[in-house]
Amino acid sequence: MENPFSLHYNEQKDLELLQACLDGSGQALERLVKRHQHYIYNVALKIVLSPQDAEDVTQEVLIKMVTKLGQFRAESSFRTWLYRIVFNHVLQLKKKPLESFISTFEGYGTELEQIPDHALNEAERMEQREVIEEAKLSCMSGMLLCLNREQRLVFVLGDIFGVEHRLGGEMLSLSPDNFRQKLARARKDLYHFMNQKCGLMKEENPCRCAKKTRGFIEAGWIEPGKLKFNSDHLMLIREAAVQKVKQFDENIDLTYSDLFRAHPFQEKTHHETLMKRILHDEKLSEIFEWS
Repeated sequence: MENPFSLHYNEQKDLELLQACLDGSGQALERLVKRHQHYIYNVALKIVLSPQDAEDVTQEVLIKMVTKLGQFRAESSFRTWLYRIVFNHVLQLKKKPLESFISTFEGYGTELEQIPDHALNEAERMEQREVIEEAKLSCMSGMLLCLNREQRLVFVLGDIFGVEHRLGGEMLSLSPDNFRQKLARARKDLYHFMNQKCGLMKEENPCRCAKKTRGFIEAGWIEPGKLKFNSDHLMLIREAAVQKVKQFDENIDLTYSDLFRAHPFQEKTHHETLMKRILHDEKLSEIFEWS
């Protein structure tokens, strides 16, 4: 699976598939969708947090892509054109319920403090390790909601997926310097909160994933039999994301971003349903006369 956020991405392959789609090949369309759907889904999941909402976003933007294929004019690369559609769609989404519930670091910190601690012995830690990991992923994802949606998107691209500033700016219609500045602000706010609260960063900090797990379950934040974040994956984001050849320009401590890059890269099973919906859409079939 080729990474569309890499500087070495094969853009010519997109153009070949695009032309085949316009010539009526449903098979080419399926291959084009496969090249991008998992990256779109994983970015959407970090923005809206709900797997169902992220799946809906993925379907919506891919259908937008398909209906607009004939409008591509090669004024930018195809991936830039596509991900501008993706990111504009994400930024314009109606606010999701979790975004109303969690909106500031101060408020989120208060919510975490109100979750009671329950100490686990070593045997309980081993037995509940998958649920504890779910608690960690859920809590860190909640931290992202404390950033506004644009900051969140910039952080997801720049720090989690390692998108280079020039490419990130191009995809978001920003200058490289503006992208860098927005990323620096998002890092500052997020890392300040983690330094004050998160036990993953400092041993003396009060919040511990294992101690909060039972409280998260009791509060309904996580369901042991229905994991949202620690499921449906074959690899971690760090394996799917850009392999960096140099340190960030700001020379920051990479421990913070490494924690987020260790989250699962989820490969959902909605591909067949999505393709069936697209290929059997009467309006799209009339437009492209797919074979």
